[in-house]
Amino acid sequence: MPKNLRTFMRDAIERFPGSIKVIDVPVERRFGITAYAAKLAQTGEYKGLLFNNVIGSRFPVVTNLMSSYDRMAMAMNCGIEELPQVYGTRVKKPITPVTVARDAAPVKDVVIRADIDLATLPIPVHNALDGGPYLTAAATVMRDPETGAQNVGIYRHHVFNKTEMGVWFFGSHHGSDIVGRYERRGERTPFAIAIGHHPAFLMGAAARLPGIGGEYEAAGALLGEPVELVEAETSDLMVPAQAEFIIEGYIAPGQLRREGPFGEWPGHYLNEEDVPIMTVTCITHRRDAIFQDIIGAGREHLLMGGIPRAGSIYRSVKDVVPDVVAVNVPPHSRMHCYVSIKRRHNVDAKRAAFAALNTEPENLRAVIVVDDDINVYDDGDVLWAVGTRFDATRDLTVVQGWSGPGGLLPTNWEYFADGTKTARASSAIIIDATKPAPPVPYPPRTQVPDDEVNRVDLGTMSDLTGANEYLLDPAKLVTR
Repeated sequence: MPKNLRTFMRDAIERFPGSIKVIDVPVERRFGITAYAAKLAQTGEYKGLLFNNVIGSRFPVVTNLMSSYDRMAMAMNCGIEELPQVYGTRVKKPITPVTVARDAAPVKDVVIRADIDLATLPIPVHNALDGGPYLTAAATVMRDPETGAQNVGIYRHHVFNKTEMGVWFFGSHHGSDIVGRYERRGERTPFAIAIGHHPAFLMGAAARLPGIGGEYEAAGALLGEPVELVEAETSDLMVPAQAEFIIEGYIAPGQLRREGPFGEWPGHYLNEEDVPIMTVTCITHRRDAIFQDIIGAGREHLLMGGIPRAGSIYRSVKDVVPDVVAVNVPPHSRMHCYVSIKRRHNVDAKRAAFAALNTEPENLRAVIVVDDDINVYDDGDVLWAVGTRFDATRDLTVVQGWSGPGGLLPTNWEYFADGTKTARASSAIIIDATKPAPPVPYPPRTQVPDDEVNRVDLGTMSDLTGANEYLLDPAKLVTR
């Protein structure tokens, strides 16, 4: 069976029983769905959530599916610490998608061309100041009118009414380039939005690839199998046959509308802009479709964005420092990046850091480079390296005016008392927390010998109870 949203959910509950919770009581789509995830997050729990009774819609909602590293690693069939390396390596070995017949495409079960109403879909309102419901786990497909290449990207979509929604592009998004090319021709931009698929597909759609197109091939590489495609209803676009929903339509030249606000991944409200209007002309879906959501600024949002970026950074760093070991863009601070290397030359740390910054110039604020004995997935280990191997005078580099101007990071704006703001550039830092390159010696790190640790059998331990002989008579603790 081809991989899809449902195969992933089945695999998750088999591998990690209890990792997806079901909510059968009625919930409002406005904050009701996200409140459950927020409540669990307060106790450090990041469960997948399936809502079977969303008021006003017959479709269930699944969210928070990719909010844990273990489920993300399962989706990629690798270990947690291998995620960026595996991602970065696989997307360089693309797998060509395959076309399937219409009757082999579950997403064609139901086709709606008349009386379209986006409100029939259980699209959530995520956070307190959000301007309305948003599609967040939506992979948008468009074709470059000049090259014919199909591009897939994940953008945010503010739903305005029954048949219209916005699409917000950031400066580097290829989707913006495609829409601009159609506009210069005076033509509409056909689009198709896929909702509900395997996490590896979504991470492929989020891949940072050179030029327009290649995301279906990257998704296939991450899935380990070709993405199945079928032709859309209203255009020649090819859409994922295993998706839960496909929303089709067009973007008319020059039609804009103010969207937002929306709580983006940095955890702030910043950008309300005039964005292109998407007019919906058709919806297809599985007969028993599940609506997939990613909570804005939630842990899933951060992991889904962070892992592909860490993979892209890993590829870039490896080009200049072949002995890169691991890369982590931590979900609690996607503005930071930790890179571990086997340092051979004094310049390796700085070369690795600038490769990372050049891969994510608009988002990264701090790159910390550490040695290969440091676990980049352990903040405590990284900070220990900073405390013992970093000298601020010698090892700190401030890169002025690196990020911005403007964008999603609050520091890329100047704020004024009258409530206005002006875009500005902000700086980034590089922290070299590595030991000197060989052959210079450095004090060794304390540790119990590995062979002794590996010899320990934890099954020989038992719980201390009140029946222990030392606790029955406290005097024995003194006399013995």
